[in-house]
Amino acid sequence: MSAPGMPARSAAAQLLHGVLHDGIMISELIEAKDGPLKDLPPSARARAQSLALSTLRNLAPLDIVLDQFLNKSPPIKVRNALRLSANEMLVDGVAPHAAVDAAVRLVRESRKLQHLSGLTNAVARRVAEHGPEIWADMDPQELPAWMGKPIERAYGEEALQGIEAAHAKGAPLDLTLRKPADAEKLAKELDAEILPTGSLRLQKPGQVSTMAGYDDGLWWVQDAAAAMPVQLLGNVKGKRVLDLCAAPGGKTMQLAAGGAEVIAVDISKDRLVRVAENLKRTKLTAKVIASDIVRWAPDKPVDMILLDAPCSATGTIRRHPDLPFGKSGDLKPILRLQQKLLSRAFEWLKPGGQIVYCTCSLLPSEGEEQITKFLQNHDNAKQLPANTNLPDLPEEWMSSDGGLRLRPDFWAERGGMDGFYATIIEKADLTE
Repeated sequence: MSAPGMPARSAAAQLLHGVLHDGIMISELIEAKDGPLKDLPPSARARAQSLALSTLRNLAPLDIVLDQFLNKSPPIKVRNALRLSANEMLVDGVAPHAAVDAAVRLVRESRKLQHLSGLTNAVARRVAEHGPEIWADMDPQELPAWMGKPIERAYGEEALQGIEAAHAKGAPLDLTLRKPADAEKLAKELDAEILPTGSLRLQKPGQVSTMAGYDDGLWWVQDAAAAMPVQLLGNVKGKRVLDLCAAPGGKTMQLAAGGAEVIAVDISKDRLVRVAENLKRTKLTAKVIASDIVRWAPDKPVDMILLDAPCSATGTIRRHPDLPFGKSGDLKPILRLQQKLLSRAFEWLKPGGQIVYCTCSLLPSEGEEQITKFLQNHDNAKQLPANTNLPDLPEEWMSSDGGLRLRPDFWAERGGMDGFYATIIEKADLTE
């Protein structure tokens, strides 16, 4: 029988190995039917995910601490055991004796590494003794150059540091409500803050499926920033709206809750299963189609389109700290795809119709620069200011082109937000 907490730690070590050694995204490892979490109860699954994500979020600073007590770099599985142990002590506040013992047990799980258990014990003990003093002076983990340099050019060094600090803190849990009028009641029941944009924010949530209002479908999990692109469209009641690249479905449910006739399209059948489940839980309706929009087309023009284009996802590192380790920085293929999807989707609008183009990216090349190119090639396209339907939109949230530009360092005192770019483009009627 394993020691308390060890199954979760062992799974966390496997998650780290999958990301850092095998180059697999942690979401794939978590969702895999035969993955590291397959036999764990919900509480242990949650702990394994939390520990692995926190360790990835602080990986570089943790390695700096560990390297002060290592004469040479150990095998990756030993280093990962030490990383997890150091994270538990320095970030999570776990008792040193428990974290040290856990590191040794993890190393002993491998027969080939058992001879390094003494080294592991010695290094973990030194981290317990000297680590807190070193950790107090550590800066947050830096972004890789392919992310950090364009972000610094676009927003400045202070903003870059704020974004990196936000990444180190992780993300609270935000909820979008099916009925905004329920905000005060649900905020009390969930001990949540009502954000200025209408989302509810929980700093210390429990198991999502056990929270008040879940079974009744009163809300769904969605970062406050991710809820903003739909708001740019204003009143969608009675409108025929395409939600393209729709999974995981938060925007689909927003549109449906607003009274739109929604057609949600995504290339992933598996991810659309989750969308359908959430629509059922929230008692909302939408037509869900599994197809590649490079080949698919609607049967007739539509009033509005929301295109949440595939992107680098650099705005979501607070919640997905494995992204910097799994991306190469070569954006050319994704930039070409974004251009193709936007031009294709724009053709499906009625004259006078509107499309919101958005990406969960911090990089201007995937946002503002894409729109500049698009407008140069489409005489019948007009960009509308992001505050057209949101008159109270903070000025600092608007980019120089009038789009919506959100960053993780915004709302720092509240826990930040994801990075997003979104803009509205209207299709002119050239026959007038």
